[in-house]
Amino acid sequence: MKAILRQARISPTKVKIVADMIRGKDVKQALSILKFTPKKAAKILTKVVKSAASNAENNFKQDLSQLYIKELIVNDGTMYKRSKPRSRGMSNPILRRNTHVTVKLDVKTPKAESTKELKPKK
Repeated sequence: MKAILRQARISPTKVKIVADMIRGKDVKQALSILKFTPKKAAKILTKVVKSAASNAENNFKQDLSQLYIKELIVNDGTMYKRSKPRSRGMSNPILRRNTHVTVKLDVKTPKAESTKELKPKK
């Protein structure tokens, strides 16, 4: 249950800041965090998380309330290389960075209660 976004036109460092806020959270909780985050990366991540959630719902028949973000990977995409003219006929490079985002979801499993009894200390 995953969704992949390729070549998002935003720097990976800017996306990683927002991605760290929702990593490991429930899908509903993550979407509410992203809704009130005033960054461009929040809008991009919202679309990817919603896509992964609908993939899980439609393709794998999972309940949305049981899903959480298992893995959220933000990688570098290709860079657009540009140059800016400087003095004395020189130019400086400008790198327009792109980002790849991968979201993997998983189902929460209920934790088994421990059946061990506490032994009294002597």
